[in-house]
Amino acid sequence: MHPVKGASIYDKEREKMEKVNARKAALEVLIDIEKNNAFSNIAIQRYLRNKSIEDRDRRFITELVYGVTENKIYLDYIVDRLSKIKRSKIKVETLSILRMGLYQIIFLDKVPTSAAVNESVKLVKKVDFGAAGYVNAILRNYLRNPVRIDLDKEKMDQAEYLSIKYSHPKWMVERWLKDFGKDFTEELLQANNNTPPLTVRANTLLTTPETLLENFQKEGIGARVGLYVSEAIQLEQSVNLERQTSFQKGLFQVQDESSMLVSHVLDPKPGEFVMDLCAAPGGKTTHIAQLMQNRGRILAWDIYEHKLKLVRDAASRLGIEIIETMCVNALELKASFFGKADRVLVDVPCSGLGIIRKKPEIKYNKSLEVLNEITALQLKILSNGSKYVKKEGSLVYSTCSIERDENVGVMEKFLEQNSDFKLADINEFLPEKIRSEAPYLQLYPHIHHIDGFFICKFVRI
Repeated sequence: MHPVKGASIYDKEREKMEKVNARKAALEVLIDIEKNNAFSNIAIQRYLRNKSIEDRDRRFITELVYGVTENKIYLDYIVDRLSKIKRSKIKVETLSILRMGLYQIIFLDKVPTSAAVNESVKLVKKVDFGAAGYVNAILRNYLRNPVRIDLDKEKMDQAEYLSIKYSHPKWMVERWLKDFGKDFTEELLQANNNTPPLTVRANTLLTTPETLLENFQKEGIGARVGLYVSEAIQLEQSVNLERQTSFQKGLFQVQDESSMLVSHVLDPKPGEFVMDLCAAPGGKTTHIAQLMQNRGRILAWDIYEHKLKLVRDAASRLGIEIIETMCVNALELKASFFGKADRVLVDVPCSGLGIIRKKPEIKYNKSLEVLNEITALQLKILSNGSKYVKKEGSLVYSTCSIERDENVGVMEKFLEQNSDFKLADINEFLPEKIRSEAPYLQLYPHIHHIDGFFICKFVRI
């Protein structure tokens, strides 16, 4: 049969109108995470960007990706119990579909079990046709004989049970049990598997939090004030924010409240010279500029030029003119800036174990060896950053980690090695409900309901 003239044009138009296959989309994102070690939030954004997808499908794609990633160890435990084929022998595509099917059956009440099974079988036929019968058998076997982890609890030690139940590596659970105790650890593990609200920062250079709330309501987005920071607004539903008029006008920046607290502790003043040594993607940098009323100078460094472009793009959209970017490795010293900065922010690369709620794949990509190596890097960057601080100037150290070695441990080592700095009490810069007797701040997701973060401040004597 000869092709009909003009059929390709018709197909293109029909393709635009076709509803996206949300499960297939989620599968593509999950494979990206598995094969390329992609961050889940970035992989989702990359897939959804510039696509005309209904918000309902966007939410379902996001739910599947985060849900499967958050519960991967538990889902694999079930696969291992039901499958005669070793998991290492199963193709990534097929295993991902199995995880998606089980996740829908176990966790999503609104998805009929028949749809979870049938759609999984249809999907596997497109990527691994010969595995269709296998996927069908595993999912139906689970429906007939659900695997109950509690039945095996007596055969496991405490760390193994919690590791499987909450899908965190056993070494991590063992570490937290030792540091925090059982109740604290289990509450933390549970919180890490909960979906946090999306938080944005009102750009007070162009609007007020109250006006921005009204704008969200006009755009049909449910929103409420944040927990701790006056600029913070929590959004109640998943939407494509980049399409919103308020985003395009630069009225807000996506940023967690923990991250916002860092800039408040830094306490920059209009007209000052501030250095941000690990600036990308620019949330804290642009917030600093906002607190400085867009007056003064901010020097933003990062090791990658493409990440610095994110800082410049954010600054441009937000109407900020005082940020200057430089592609610099913070591990290298720049003598021309010694003793020049009023304030220096060192938000170091870290394990990220305080933001597992937002990037669940972090759980599987870290190891004890990585933790041990990273603290030396953090101390080196902090020590370098101290060289740029002028007398009586301020140096803020922050991480998105809950690990003592990365936080208080680095803080104490820095003080031991730098007698020309003293630790400042940051409580005066914090909301009353999160102040403590400690001069620094350690946040936990299950206690404070925002990202796990550490913040401390030094002053040059």
